[in-house]
Amino acid sequence: MSKLNVDQKTIMLLFSDKKSDFLIPDYQRPYAWEEGQCQTLWDDIFSFAFPDNNSDKFDSNEEYFLGSIVTFENDNNKKEVIDGQQRLTTLMLLLRAFYAKFGNMQDENSKSTRERIAQCLWKTNEFGQPNLNILKIDSEVATDNDKDEFLEILKTGIVNKDQKSNYAKNYRFFQEKIDNFLSEYPSYFAYLPARILGNCILLPIEAESQDTALRIFSTLNDRGLPLSDADIFKAQFYKHYSTKNQKDKFIEQWKELEEITGRIFKPLNGTPMDELFTRYMYFIRAKQGIKSSTTEALRKFYEKGKYSILKQDDTLSNLKILVDFWHDVYNQNQERFSTKILRKLFILNSAPNGMWTYFLSVYFLQNKNENNQLEENKLDEFLNKTIAFVWAFAFTNPGVNALRTPIYAEMVNIVTDKTVNFDEHKFDEHTLRTAMNNFEFKNGRPITRSMLTWWAFKDDQQEIPFLNTNFDIEHIFARKRQENDKSLSNTKLLEALGNKSLLEDKINIRASDYRFSDKIKYYKGFTTDKGQHKAGSIISELVNIADNKTDFTEQDIISRSEKIVSEFIEFLKEKKLIKEY
Repeated sequence: MSKLNVDQKTIMLLFSDKKSDFLIPDYQRPYAWEEGQCQTLWDDIFSFAFPDNNSDKFDSNEEYFLGSIVTFENDNNKKEVIDGQQRLTTLMLLLRAFYAKFGNMQDENSKSTRERIAQCLWKTNEFGQPNLNILKIDSEVATDNDKDEFLEILKTGIVNKDQKSNYAKNYRFFQEKIDNFLSEYPSYFAYLPARILGNCILLPIEAESQDTALRIFSTLNDRGLPLSDADIFKAQFYKHYSTKNQKDKFIEQWKELEEITGRIFKPLNGTPMDELFTRYMYFIRAKQGIKSSTTEALRKFYEKGKYSILKQDDTLSNLKILVDFWHDVYNQNQERFSTKILRKLFILNSAPNGMWTYFLSVYFLQNKNENNQLEENKLDEFLNKTIAFVWAFAFTNPGVNALRTPIYAEMVNIVTDKTVNFDEHKFDEHTLRTAMNNFEFKNGRPITRSMLTWWAFKDDQQEIPFLNTNFDIEHIFARKRQENDKSLSNTKLLEALGNKSLLEDKINIRASDYRFSDKIKYYKGFTTDKGQHKAGSIISELVNIADNKTDFTEQDIISRSEKIVSEFIEFLKEKKLIKEY
């Protein structure tokens, strides 16, 4: 059983302990607290130390808990900080600002408090005298370009106006708060830092090893800025590459991964780096033959075998290869992908869920050649089949959870070099057609946008816009028109697929222009009375409708709906995804 040392301590007892020699290691994230967090900390501490703005109401037996700090003692006898870095750093800045303000104050309370703060900031000799050249904290955070500024602030207590780091900003914030406090409570100035030192409590948790400290951290509900899964993996990588004397190379590679993922991934949960590890996880799962629709949490998956996956020589390089691939996908790199492939990737970006990104990641890692490229015709077939299956499955088995079963099975087929066929999950034509005909294509449903994107961009002549182009979903027969003239006998046709199209959000059709004859100019483009040209839509089918129709009627909606559904089912037949009886 792992041994832990857990004993709550006041800031004074913890920081002034001769064994307290804190190190914020390479793999930690940069200091990120901003004024908002500092304001909260200051308000909480002040309310505790001066209840109702009254020093006399303070109860010296009361304690205020500030949180935990998880550390382990490394080979250099330093307390390596796994959790609590943000809080620890901020408290050091706060104490340094108080220390500087005391300056030459000669009253006994001020002198005593200043000496106690010094013992928290600097190492002391056997007589308790501080060595102002040796701090109680050091930072080696590899991705923090401002860490030297932090250490210099602690040493000198000086910041310049041109210093813009969070360290400098927060130090100036505390200086201002302390100035205001001194002017308002001059007779009680020493009481606030004294109560911070003597009555504010931290819970130091010292583990016997880094692994134990990481496990403890993962179970804590931290008030600060918790480490992401990728931060935990970074620690394991760092330890592994340090033993191979490749620490500096690893740090450089990691920073590059963070930079690229930060630009291309915008996950709803977790960090961009977590997203990269998730996409790689599905490849490893498939290689392990895992078809189960139950997916382990990211950290649980990688921590198996004492993070053995992260210690494999090809893991870091595979992550780099994978992120470069997705960088080219999201940047629509024409040197890497043909127009044919870019068209399919554009359609997939409107998928009803994100499962396709994991599926494509597995396909890429398994089928890339020595130049990390994919054979175009095979990739085109794979993308077409993915679009057809994922889109159709959203009608017959809605929800991403249901999609896991067929996709996970095909992932295993991919890594064993079998063709993706979805043999166990082909569609009954009648069932699918019925599901699509009965479906309410409301704008908020993801498959509505998915179908409209497929319909618009399957045309080889359709211009492919940038991925960040914003499209609204346009009702060709306007809802306001139905409100006014009630010409549709079946009002449900307003939400029919045949009545909808993608339309650039910048084409702002006025509410008063609800008649089809009024809309034509917006679809095609026009020149205003002031001579300003307003561009039309790039959606060629919409422009074609505007060119060839003077009205868009109930029958047009019905006919267009039937056409879209029929051509989609023919698409599935081409990809051999419809059952044959």
